[in-house]
Amino acid sequence: MTKRALISVSDKSKVVEFAKGLEALGYEVISTGGTLKKLVDGGVEAVAIDEITGFPEIMDGRVKTLHPNVHGGLLAKRSNPDHMKQLKENRIEPIDMVVVNLYPFKQTLEKDDVSEDEIIENIDIGGPTMLRSAAKNFKDVAVVVDPTDYDQVLESLKQGELSVEQRKTLAAKVFRHTANYDALIGEYFTNETKETFPENYTVTFEKVQSLRYGENPHQEAAFYKHPLTKGMSLATAKQLHGKELSYNNIQDGNAAVEILSDYDQPAAVAVKHMNPCGIGIGDDLFEAFGRCYAADPISIFGGIVAFNRDIDIQTAKKLSEIFLEIVIAPGFTEEAMEMLTQKKNIRLLEMDMTKTDEQTLKITAVNGGVLVQTKDDGRMTEDKLTVATEREPSKEEIEDLLFAWKAVKHVKSNAIVLAKDKQTIGVGAGQMNRVGAAKIAIESAGEQAKGSVMASDAFFPMPDTVEEAAKAGVKAIIQPGGSKRDQDSVDACHEHGIAMVYTGMRHFKH
Repeated sequence: MTKRALISVSDKSKVVEFAKGLEALGYEVISTGGTLKKLVDGGVEAVAIDEITGFPEIMDGRVKTLHPNVHGGLLAKRSNPDHMKQLKENRIEPIDMVVVNLYPFKQTLEKDDVSEDEIIENIDIGGPTMLRSAAKNFKDVAVVVDPTDYDQVLESLKQGELSVEQRKTLAAKVFRHTANYDALIGEYFTNETKETFPENYTVTFEKVQSLRYGENPHQEAAFYKHPLTKGMSLATAKQLHGKELSYNNIQDGNAAVEILSDYDQPAAVAVKHMNPCGIGIGDDLFEAFGRCYAADPISIFGGIVAFNRDIDIQTAKKLSEIFLEIVIAPGFTEEAMEMLTQKKNIRLLEMDMTKTDEQTLKITAVNGGVLVQTKDDGRMTEDKLTVATEREPSKEEIEDLLFAWKAVKHVKSNAIVLAKDKQTIGVGAGQMNRVGAAKIAIESAGEQAKGSVMASDAFFPMPDTVEEAAKAGVKAIIQPGGSKRDQDSVDACHEHGIAMVYTGMRHFKH
């Protein structure tokens, strides 16, 4: 019996060559619509689907393969005599291969000013149905969804036949592909109906690359991205120089980019182990990086630095004097690239720094499930602050307090940040008690702590942190407020002449 392959593809790359290869192996080719024309024009003797169904394509192609002559031919188990008898009784011939890829729903969503009607028309119905039918019956039907598999399939067929394991592998790819496709459609409608946490939370990601290992060499890892990712994301960054990124590089790089997204003026951020070791802003990038570097010239060694402006030769010269894992920026001047690429091991990433207004959800894995929350987009401005002390902070102190508040948001809790003159000067991260974080930040700042400001990601349950700040010469503090013992800290500020403001907002980061 002549074998038959049904081919209906949106991505028509290499499809003519593949169909000719199947014909050479004795397959009869069945096809639909635009694919049929492409094949016939390419010299393939393809049969139109309506000759198989006995029914014309209707409704602008919405209905063409949803027919028993198609799905009976796909779903019949060849080892089941009753199935084969029913095929014969209903004059249905088996279909031995399905070659389908789907309407470009993702690409349609990515278009500028796309209409809802165009989006809806690019939801494929017949394609996923054929794919699922064939994949369900993988023992008898080969199913090919990815053009990159064409050559391998033809080669195996030339050797005889696809093995059951090969068929199962192709079927697994199909179910992943249709799940990805449906997840994007579900996400589109969920966003349209403004449901943040629906009853079923289905997300999909596409593989960017395999990684050498995870956090440690004995762990396996890979990097995936959301299919519609754009803007400030390592998933869309272009690597210009250096060896491939590691798992920890990506984690740290992402932390740097998240911090950078809070700043509009020229800014530089240095990150080590997902905590900022230096943040600086300035009138230009060189000034910003100077402050970032001065914040902690020891911890920046082997770290990751991100910028929100193109790197010029002056900044590149300073960068070239330091051992860094990665430099991320929206661009590099020709002279900057020439200088930085002389360092073999540095990784240079070019990233779109366009900020988007899209609400993104943060996903954290726990045993047996995930936690999902909205991103911490909490912003603070001077008019939202409440002065808790008799002494009000000066204009300069307010500027530093707001700068420090932006920084502390990105430090692991319990977190304390000291800042002065548009730069961090001390960071205390991830401590089990707040006064411990303060002591680390103060020790890191050293003599610079005098005249600085302090930010705390959560309220002070006791006045001990204020006492440590006073000893170090801190002049103003920003913290959420809200403790039952707030007044104890306020009284300590009064005693030492420290100004304190409340934000009414906390920034825990676990």
